[in-house]
Amino acid sequence: MVDAVTILAVALLVGGVAGTVVPLVPGGLLSLAGLGVYWWGSGFSDPGTITLAVLALLGVLTVVVELFGGSIAARAGGASWVTSAAAAVVGILLMVVTGPVGLLVGLFGTVFVLEFVRNGELEGSTRSAVYTTAGVLASTAVQVLLTVSILLGFLVAVVLF
Repeated sequence: MVDAVTILAVALLVGGVAGTVVPLVPGGLLSLAGLGVYWWGSGFSDPGTITLAVLALLGVLTVVVELFGGSIAARAGGASWVTSAAAAVVGILLMVVTGPVGLLVGLFGTVFVLEFVRNGELEGSTRSAVYTTAGVLASTAVQVLLTVSILLGFLVAVVLF
């Protein structure tokens, strides 16, 4: 029989996967919460210590990618930290108003304009904007893979072992 703690833990883990593609929902934190709820509900015995450590490490990695993936990509494309921060603020504001398209357009436009004003280079500004936008999309893909891995690892550890 499945108990309420297991249902809640699986719901949080599934929410973690969904949260990686839904703006402003912390998928990695939901996955970590699901692991914690189940571990607490099992009396800190299931899943085993090594399994829990590996899955929690994946959860922490997901949070890091969620928080810094776009900024790392922007820096890789040559954008400044100020540009990266401004693009994040504009992207989030536009995302709240227009959804994910607004996030991508806001990121691309902000990075392009600020880098063009800073350097006066069309090619460099375009490269920075493309890197930033692609980095955000790649960051989301990595987050999905990590949270799915956590969910599947949890199910294997709990159901099969």
